[in-house]
Amino acid sequence: MTVFARPRAAALALALATAMGGLTFTPAPALAKAPAKVDIAYDEFTLPNGLRVVVHTDRKAPIVAVNLWYHVGSKDEPSGRSGFAHLFEHLMFNGSENHPGEYFEPFELIGATDMNGTTNQDRTNYFQNVPTTALDTALWMESDRMGHLLGAIDQKTLDEQRGVVQNEKRQGENQPYGQVWTKLGQALYPKSHPYGHTVIGSMNDLNAASLDDVKQWFRTWYGPNNAVLVLAGDIDVKTAREKVAKYFGHIPASPTMAQPKVDVAVRAQSTREVMQDKVPAVRVYRAWNVAQVGTTDIDQLQLLGFVLGGSKSSRLDTRLLHGDKLVDSISAGAYASQLGSNFMITATLKDGVDPAKVEAIIDEELRKLIAEGPTAAELSQAKVATRASFIRGIERIGGFGGKADALAECAIYTGNPGCFRDSLKTIETATATDLKAVGAKWLGKGDHTLIVQKGERTPLPEDPAGTPAPFQLPAVDKKYKTTASTVDRKAGVPMPTQFPQLAFPALQRTTLSNGTQVILAERHDIPVVQMSYQFNGGYTADHGAKLGTSSFAMGMLDEGAGELGTLAFANRAEALGANLGASASLDGSSAYLSALKENLDPSLDLFADMLRAPRFDQAEVDRIKASWIAGIKQEKARPNSAALRVLPPLLYGADHAYAIPFSGSGTEASIASLTRDDLVAFHKAWVRPEGATLIVVGDTTLKTIVPMLEKHLGDWRGEGAAPTVAAPAAVARPAQPRVFLVDQPGAVQANLFVGQLMPSSKDPGAVKLEVANDVIGGSFTARLNMNLREDKHWSYGARTQLVNALGPRPWLAVAPVQIDKTVESMQEVQREVSEYVSGKAPPTAAEVAKIQANESRSLPGAYETASAVMGTIGGIVRYGRPDDYVTRRNAEIAALTPAQVTEAAKAIDPNALTWVVVGDLKQIEAPVRALNLGAVQVLDADGKPVVATAAPAVPAKPASAK
Repeated sequence: MTVFARPRAAALALALATAMGGLTFTPAPALAKAPAKVDIAYDEFTLPNGLRVVVHTDRKAPIVAVNLWYHVGSKDEPSGRSGFAHLFEHLMFNGSENHPGEYFEPFELIGATDMNGTTNQDRTNYFQNVPTTALDTALWMESDRMGHLLGAIDQKTLDEQRGVVQNEKRQGENQPYGQVWTKLGQALYPKSHPYGHTVIGSMNDLNAASLDDVKQWFRTWYGPNNAVLVLAGDIDVKTAREKVAKYFGHIPASPTMAQPKVDVAVRAQSTREVMQDKVPAVRVYRAWNVAQVGTTDIDQLQLLGFVLGGSKSSRLDTRLLHGDKLVDSISAGAYASQLGSNFMITATLKDGVDPAKVEAIIDEELRKLIAEGPTAAELSQAKVATRASFIRGIERIGGFGGKADALAECAIYTGNPGCFRDSLKTIETATATDLKAVGAKWLGKGDHTLIVQKGERTPLPEDPAGTPAPFQLPAVDKKYKTTASTVDRKAGVPMPTQFPQLAFPALQRTTLSNGTQVILAERHDIPVVQMSYQFNGGYTADHGAKLGTSSFAMGMLDEGAGELGTLAFANRAEALGANLGASASLDGSSAYLSALKENLDPSLDLFADMLRAPRFDQAEVDRIKASWIAGIKQEKARPNSAALRVLPPLLYGADHAYAIPFSGSGTEASIASLTRDDLVAFHKAWVRPEGATLIVVGDTTLKTIVPMLEKHLGDWRGEGAAPTVAAPAAVARPAQPRVFLVDQPGAVQANLFVGQLMPSSKDPGAVKLEVANDVIGGSFTARLNMNLREDKHWSYGARTQLVNALGPRPWLAVAPVQIDKTVESMQEVQREVSEYVSGKAPPTAAEVAKIQANESRSLPGAYETASAVMGTIGGIVRYGRPDDYVTRRNAEIAALTPAQVTEAAKAIDPNALTWVVVGDLKQIEAPVRALNLGAVQVLDADGKPVVATAAPAVPAKPASAK
């Protein structure tokens, strides 16, 4: 489950606030074709009990998105009840009266995808995509927790989820800048405002919550008349009406609770605050309270934010990042919510830069934009990029920002499921005069500036538990009626007996004149074509050279190419609505293009320039080197990324090709030493068409795309002989367990990482090992998460995973845990792994059957998007798999027995694990040493040994955890 500290907008608002690309200062290229129409068609109806249902039909895949929004969030919490909306989101995943136990269990059996729940200030939602034949299962489950939940909530469940939420709070605050949203909320809104407290709430309020309090909260808010249900996908309105009435019609309405009045909380005066935190760089936040969701003003502010700082070549990027080179990153945007929104500018400063200087430039650029308005080219480009982002977002029927989300959000906040059409129209018709006016109206006095400086983190004080005012539940409106239920809920969850089969697109192949193999998978759902050019030369190409060269060189391909410098290149891409870029991974690299079908040919022209003629301008190399090094410092400051920098050399040994930070970012010293010649040499050696593969997925055919590819790439040739990378060497496991500690002073959590090397992803036993991993930690209901989160509630989540690699691949267990349960959590991880692989607690038939069911039945949903298809084809190419790999893998999993999984699990050796623990050593070092789990060594953030100045006191060895 997820809690959002900031309001989450639907597909359009996300597109407006974070649309990829930047603004143009040159005329946009002419469009090749007329733009395709963009819409989400829908029907709607309302049950007699008040449940509003919105239906969108999309037959591209045999799946249905079920998305249920309750109109209750943290804004509705009175004093003394902060965090209740989010707490209840968690409680509703703990079973209902007719389905005790974990809510996820039947969904894993039917192959649900994109399943989660979220809470923000304004609403709580629950969503999942299910196979069409499993729609009854999903509707039964959602209706059972809406209408039959209270009997399933007991003190044990409340205590358990309260602990999970508190660890979620700790996990957020344990990050660099993790206290910022709390501080901003306190500054922007008075305590009496509905937004005057955080979504996750006060620890003291959560601790004070009684069982009666929680049940009263449910009775108040979780009725059908306070909800919107969206069904999108392989369904029609007739079927939806029948099924929704069957499962939800009997549920009585709840009281009709008034929504708080819109209160933007316009501030008369500008304010500022300076705080210290354990951060790698100074950061400046500047925020205004602005117009609420559903208004023309907020849509226009989102456009204005795009021009100001929402794209790669925005005004603030151009001035502060590219011109004066005072920041490592800069952004601006408007974030919409129900009672009032926020306009935010965020700048991460380079070392030694005076924040006042950056603030003055931000103010200057903002005032200039408001006074003069955007240029015609800027406005046109922002509109194209926004529309392109919207199109890409609605490829998905469900999940975050998909079509179901867009319809639900519009229905909840405006009463009109199609409000996105109004926003699109506002964007399409906005003028420079409109943006000048809306900027002048909202972005004057009343802003709050927060500067986060380097220093010690001071824990934020928790407000004392409040005392809620007496509350008498209002009477239910008599207009709401129920209908008789025909469902025998005592019979349990209805489970389908048949499931749709995956129809993975056929892979069509040809070879270009330049020696590149083309693989096409047609997908005609949205007017977008995606490409991924697969090359050799990943992180392993850095072995024996400067670490980070591959990532840095690939990352610079879109920083100017051919005749276009960095900003001009970004302008051209965004004017076309195209996304371009390149990156490296462990065993290879790739360059990608996502193009609107209407602009495919000019987008391909730009893509070809990026591949064939990157500029590597020295000024840009210098700029990006500085920002890259700042990014490495950010990695070292975050607990998870810090561990993933330190762990690989411990697993592989210092001289191995994989003994590098898993981010591929290199080290500060290696990046500082990079030269333009290094980058040119890497490009010449590795970005070449011979032996490469170009994967194309989307709205095209071979007949259409091949002539375009030949036109732009057919005469491309590499220079000289192509280099090769030696196969990554095998590595012997350590003779005994090892424990490495990395200090994070003041941390409220310890981040546990456990690693061990396994055979390559190409190993014949790879699939069996993946299933064995799923049992121990590969899903929400796997053993580690059920232990540390659901049983002990010491963690917000624990998992295990296998990382793909051509050489020895790492198996990792990861668990952020509360700092005072570090040793106990390590004991539990060690016990779970040891008992599992030794056969003392082997995989059960039920565990294996669940994985088999989920793997097979989730396939139609797993390949809903073109990017998912492209990712699997990329694996087929990289690991030499057959074209029907998805089918073969599914068949292999279906045939596995528990005995085979038991045997596969033996690949994990509990007596040769490598532990990396990131936390406050003052609190954890002595008890971890006393655990005697293995030899203990303290490392710094670069993985170098730290010499102890004094031996820590060793307390008595703690008792074993149960």
